[in-house]
Amino acid sequence: MTLTDEQIRVRAHELWEQAGKPEGRQDEFWRLAEQELLNEDKSSPLRTPDNL
Repeated sequence: MTLTDEQIRVRAHELWEQAGKPEGRQDEFWRLAEQELLNEDKSSPLRTPDNL
């Protein structure tokens, strides 16, 4: 899966709002969102702690 800037932007905005909308930290939230989405992609929904 290739992430689009739009996907990252939407998630970064959600994280930024949850953090109380701090100013000047957009790069931090962008990287956090990108990493979170990449990690999500690596985990199969079929893999749960019960069936590993």
